[in-house]
Amino acid sequence: MNTALDGIRVIDMTHNQAGPACGQILGFLGADVIKLEEPTGGDVARRNMADEHGDSLFFLVLNANKRSLTMNLKTDEGKELFKKLIAESDVLIENFSPGA
Repeated sequence: MNTALDGIRVIDMTHNQAGPACGQILGFLGADVIKLEEPTGGDVARRNMADEHGDSLFFLVLNANKRSLTMNLKTDEGKELFKKLIAESDVLIENFSPGA
């Protein structure tokens, strides 16, 4: 069965709540959502309300139906990989502070 966003690739560089929820909805509509996380701990939501095993239901719920990729955008290798990924994608979502 085809979905509304079947064949659309989304790069999700969001964190906390509103941004990940946006990516989650796009994924539920059929988009291929790839969540990019920094290598030094990933999304801060991974640590919000974590259980004794370190799993955060808050993070898991908001990032359902996504693939995840760790990428260091401060390195030349990370920048090149990011450029390639963006060239093969249709949508980029982010919720960084202005100027970040």
